[in-house]
Amino acid sequence: MLAKLMRENTMKKIGLTLYICMINLLLIGQGLSISDTQRHLVTEEGKPFLWLGDTAWELFHRLNREEASYYLEKRAEQGFSVIQAVVLAEIDGVRTPNPYGDLPLRDESPDTPNEAYFEHVDFIVEKANERGMYVGMLPTWGDKMYSLHPGEGPIIFTRENAETFGEYLGKRYRDKQIIWILGGDRTVANLEVLEIWRAMAKGLKKGDRGNHLITFHPRGATSSSYWLHNEDWLDFNMYQSGHSKHFTPVYGYAENDYLLHPTKPTVEGEPAYEDIPIEFWKYMDWEDSLKVPPAVLNADKLIQDPSHFKQGFFRAYDVRIHAYWNFLSGAAGYTYGNNAVWQMCKRGGEITIPCLTDWKEALDRPGANDIQHVRTIMESYPVSSFVPDQSVVYGKNAKNEDHIRAAVAQDGSFILVYMAKGQPVFLNLVKLAGPAKVHWFNPREGTFTEGDSLAKRGIKEFIPPSNGVGEDWLLVLAVE
Repeated sequence: MLAKLMRENTMKKIGLTLYICMINLLLIGQGLSISDTQRHLVTEEGKPFLWLGDTAWELFHRLNREEASYYLEKRAEQGFSVIQAVVLAEIDGVRTPNPYGDLPLRDESPDTPNEAYFEHVDFIVEKANERGMYVGMLPTWGDKMYSLHPGEGPIIFTRENAETFGEYLGKRYRDKQIIWILGGDRTVANLEVLEIWRAMAKGLKKGDRGNHLITFHPRGATSSSYWLHNEDWLDFNMYQSGHSKHFTPVYGYAENDYLLHPTKPTVEGEPAYEDIPIEFWKYMDWEDSLKVPPAVLNADKLIQDPSHFKQGFFRAYDVRIHAYWNFLSGAAGYTYGNNAVWQMCKRGGEITIPCLTDWKEALDRPGANDIQHVRTIMESYPVSSFVPDQSVVYGKNAKNEDHIRAAVAQDGSFILVYMAKGQPVFLNLVKLAGPAKVHWFNPREGTFTEGDSLAKRGIKEFIPPSNGVGEDWLLVLAVE
């Protein structure tokens, strides 16, 4: 397996792009389901499905068809498998029309969808599916019903029209590659809100005849499991670790959901976005249209003085750390995000959270391109074939930037260990099935370096090829 993978590392980038697109198309089917172990997602052919998402929340609302096609082509090339987008979008999605002048609803009523708006949604869904990607479709952002954290709104949902709207969407996209995501960055505020989500889920299932899975996107630093784990309509959990600090302990959410009963898969639906300011809310005036002092922005309303955000910005490094920490902690999927892409920021346009670039430039940010390397390793050593196992790490394991994550193949054929700072580590190799070979995977480049052979098991120290902030490594111990 390793020899084949190392040969593939010599492929030219265009070859890798073509390979990823072909794999996407091979894996996609009408609908996903839950694996027999209840830990992972599988295609209708029973093949493991690797959730690598992108938060494109405003995709339906803010991009025209040419722009949407460009965006989807790029994300397919980079190895993404799920595009998360919102029908009734966050940024005044009910009252501000799409690029063609169409609103999603007539008279702001979920009972009367606007056909012209949904033809645009149809186009985007079709293009995503043609490129081998599922659409993680949110029927609405969570501010369109009562919330403890009000947004643009307006509040339009009741139990009755939530079911009607759900059934409408379910029927319309019954035969498309869709994953339903309820929630929209909100907690379940009270029992009345819970009944609205139940009604929408009921409508979706009635409309699509149960063809598609349903999950729930919660507010930051929470998981859907906190309120909804025992709901029969919730097929898998989703958590949002948020945008508050470097080295966010995302593994805590995965570990929590992993231990719950009944067993359900769990997915990181929104970690720290690349290029978003750390704790951005502390440095913004939500009543000001610019959100920050004018001198912070240039003539295109992009950030020219990043020092205003005193804690800095999340980087590609954060993207990699959270991806590997999540997967090696039992998550069935990971969602990338970029501050300019989620809001489809355009030069000179409306500001939601100030951006370093526009959305098109942001598509090529380093963290987005690192996703293909995550895919390389997680499909070579599928998440469905290993279990998180911290007992491999010998000695004290800090819960900070020095934290180390490990997973072991169920048959003992390999061990994966991620070191965010390339720090030396002692490992207990008792769970390896036999003599193994040492391989160092570089998450920054997607390349392997071959190391020594291990004739014996036991406790052994491993020292990565480099160390320090930004020098993350994945150790692969593979039985020969």
